[in-house]
Amino acid sequence: MLVACVAAKSCAGTRAGCARRAARVCCCGPVLLGPVTFLLLAKPAAEAPPGFSTLELLEPLVEVYAQLLAELGRLGAAWVQFDEPAGVADRTDAELESLAWAYRRLCAVPGRPKILVAGYYGNPGPTLPVLAASPVEAIGLDLVAGVEDLHAAASLPALRDKTVLAGVVDGRNVWRTDLDAALGRAATLLGIAGWVAVSTSCPLLHVPYNVGTETTLAPGWAALWTGVARDGERDDRVRARLEALGGDHYRRGTAAERVAAQRARLRLGPVPTTTIGSFPQAGQIRADRAAHRAGRLDDAEYERRMRMEIERVIRPQEQIGLDVLVHGDASATTWCSTSPRTSTGS
Repeated sequence: MLVACVAAKSCAGTRAGCARRAARVCCCGPVLLGPVTFLLLAKPAAEAPPGFSTLELLEPLVEVYAQLLAELGRLGAAWVQFDEPAGVADRTDAELESLAWAYRRLCAVPGRPKILVAGYYGNPGPTLPVLAASPVEAIGLDLVAGVEDLHAAASLPALRDKTVLAGVVDGRNVWRTDLDAALGRAATLLGIAGWVAVSTSCPLLHVPYNVGTETTLAPGWAALWTGVARDGERDDRVRARLEALGGDHYRRGTAAERVAAQRARLRLGPVPTTTIGSFPQAGQIRADRAAHRAGRLDDAEYERRMRMEIERVIRPQEQIGLDVLVHGDASATTWCSTSPRTSTGS
């Protein structure tokens, strides 16, 4: 999305200092939590009357936002981004009307910066036409988690007067973007929106800013996040095996051939059964793992306890006749911690 610049910090100190800071970040845009999401996430005070809705405070809250918009406009901010991720959840008609009213009011502020409203982590559904019909200048779409937005956007002629930020770069993933697929999604918007800009699908709060500055990472982490191995992290044996692969190694065969090979190898029935995912790890397992990391539990005892846990989850699966058994990942913490620890290079 727009480059984040926290308004409260930018305006700290003297007015002269504030003006100097605003001049330095004029190409950026302050990013604020939108007023509707703010209230939908808020909880009523203990003394609130029965049936009280936090959205009853929308009008006075929006007036505070309006004052901030006017001040940011006076200081030279060209854009302000409002994050409204609550819009991707199921919303009532009253909540959608609150959203529409809030941005009509904010767009009426004299001398305000241009407004971008971003929704992410899913498909905005009925929120998108509400924002398209509002006077905001730009809308940010998550086209990774909410690819359905493309189909909805095609039926909204109001987008022809707006900038659409195509969130085609996954903001919650450390892997490199599939540029061809991303370009295809962004290009779909060219005949729908007035202007299209490429962006991340959501704020980059979930990924490292720059692993090049992380000098104390354990071996394997930098290569995992960047795809580039540091000195000492490359395993030449792995590289040699990859370079020795020929064209035949990449041929998957037809679906019928693969099914026959799988049946011969795995000897499963026509409709194999298994669980969905792993099993929740019990509190004792997490306590044992912490004790092992701290050195209070030796390797042999830790392995014995993990094997007991694996047996505990395997037995019921055998008893009910599942075809593919899941051992529960008892000894694993998360994929992101297990993968670099067990990798030998790239």
